[in-house]
Amino acid sequence: MAAKVFYEHDVNPKALKGKTIAILGYGSQGHAQAQNLRDSGYKVIIGLDPERRSAEQARADGMVVVSPGEAAKRADWIHMLTPDESQAELYEHAVKPFLHPGKTLGFSHGFSIHFKAIIPPNDVDVVMIAPKGPGHLVRRVYGEGKGVPSLVAIAQNATGAAHENALCYAFGIGATRAGVLTTSFKEETETDLFGEQSVLCGGLTSLIKKGFETLVEAGYQPEIAYFECLHEMKLIVDLIYEGGLARMRYSISNTAEYGDLTRGDRVVGEETRKAMKEILGRIQDGTFAREWIAENRNGGGQFQGLREKERKHPIEEVGERLRAMMSWLPQEAQQPAVKSSEPAQVVNA
Repeated sequence: MAAKVFYEHDVNPKALKGKTIAILGYGSQGHAQAQNLRDSGYKVIIGLDPERRSAEQARADGMVVVSPGEAAKRADWIHMLTPDESQAELYEHAVKPFLHPGKTLGFSHGFSIHFKAIIPPNDVDVVMIAPKGPGHLVRRVYGEGKGVPSLVAIAQNATGAAHENALCYAFGIGATRAGVLTTSFKEETETDLFGEQSVLCGGLTSLIKKGFETLVEAGYQPEIAYFECLHEMKLIVDLIYEGGLARMRYSISNTAEYGDLTRGDRVVGEETRKAMKEILGRIQDGTFAREWIAENRNGGGQFQGLREKERKHPIEEVGERLRAMMSWLPQEAQQPAVKSSEPAQVVNA
């Protein structure tokens, strides 16, 4: 059954006029959604510890910045755009005390609601608008008069206007220019985690590294292995992104296409599908969510150790040298990719 899709003509743009929308967090999605909403004519405030670096950036972007608790107190719509691992604590300290009847609690990922890390009261609307693209893209294409497709889901409709308001929010960030597809918190959360773990991140990075290691162990130069197994990946993915698998196969050589059609399933075959089903099962039954929540409650030591191990993989060392030769890459891409050590979100009310 195909998902229902909503566009600009399906929206009441006045639904959120006169309302205050609080965006909690000012990272990738936070900065994009907040600025798009503001530029669409809606009243937006940012909920952050005023001393954070991201708060400085928000003020530089012309946003009003107050503490998370003050933002939740003032707002009619409270949108949670802090990391999954910090949302529950932030909610308890800064949002829950001010989540009065008739307000809306919004998300752009269903993790906290679906896995019950956050349990809102029954007298508020709980909605999700999830752009299917990173924040910088959400912001850039909005400025070009276009939009990024998004998902919409309603977990609670206490006011009877949750869907109308959610589509208005989607309109404000530019999503209805491209199309907004209906889903549920369960579907979005489980498919998103599965895609990240099995294909887009976990599966892809493992495939790249194992291909690189296989060539190097066979005696080929690491630099050549890097180009063949990592660098050219973008060229192939861009073709798939633009026109699906068929466009990619149309664009490559007949030799490459024959190799694709006759060898691909040998590498990623039924054993991989079996592993994917196991991963999906652990997402569906909450095992992964409990593991991730426990990891963060215990200080995240294992996570940091895995990060450090991956940074030292030979493919990263070779890649850093080769990318220095690529003058067309953004300057910031040449720097080591290390995430900020700034805490996820201070929860002072």
